Amino acid sequence: MNRFEQQLRDDAQRTNQALYACLKTSGRDPQEAVFQAMRYSLLDAGKRLRAALVLEFGRMSDADPEGAMSLACAVEMVHAYSLIHDDLPCMDNDDFRRGKPSCHKAFGEANALLAGDGLLTLAFETAASAKLPESARLEAVRILSQAAGVAGMIGGQVIDLESEGRQISTELLDTLYALKTGALLRAAAALGCIAGNAPQAIHSAAEAYATAYGLAFQITDDILDVVGDAEKLGKPVGSDGENRKTTYVTLFGIDGARQRAAEQIQRAMRSVEQLPDNGFLLWLAELVLTRDH
Repeated sequence: MNRFEQQLRDDAQRTNQALYACLKTSGRDPQEAVFQAMRYSLLDAGKRLRAALVLEFGRMSDADPEGAMSLACAVEMVHAYSLIHDDLPCMDNDDFRRGKPSCHKAFGEANALLAGDGLLTLAFETAASAKLPESARLEAVRILSQAAGVAGMIGGQVIDLESEGRQISTELLDTLYALKTGALLRAAAALGCIAGNAPQAIHSAAEAYATAYGLAFQITDDILDVVGDAEKLGKPVGSDGENRKTTYVTLFGIDGARQRAAEQIQRAMRSVEQLPDNGFLLWLAELVLTRDH
């Protein structure tokens, strides 16, 4: 294990501990069922890549670690909410997520819906309560709400639903991915900068990096949905084909999609090449091209 992989694991562990603290209850609350559903979908889940972006750009910006961690938790809450709602029968109708039953399969559709709502609203409470200057907290809430709203993830989901069963252009597909996947990654990078009051040069590099990183990440998702291992992915493969979705694979084939993902990763790496101590970001970008889940 190299030092960057260890850093990613350490950041994920610290983020999980902070998230657990955010959702710790007595277990006797009358609404405990929804807390259980929220914890089920949020805790110990995934590599915490979005949190890692907040924390790394926060380090580059000399952010207060506690304040940056609050924003990292807020981003992960929004991400978990989006996955709960994406899996619902009225959306993508997926029964499994990360190797276990989706939230609505484990807790029922109503509790899953409310768990997603609960995580989304808790995200804004967490960001607004961060140990940061008031101006930074306000800007963080603004950026996070924009990324989660109709100008971001919700807008992307609308385009995704309306695009099922028909061919769409590369331009519209890029817009879909920039909103549904890229918006929260860009927000994560921006929140790290805000936590430390970074100079404009770091803000600009962070946005460019996250934009290219997000598109490459989604292109590799398209590839894994065709050639991936369902056990490693923790969910069935082939759902894009079953739903007749346009993807980078349907437009350009496997090899063409891989080439375009690699081009975006090179773009991401170039965007931060002038930043000091950029090794983790360079490694994180390259990781996209070799991931299997």
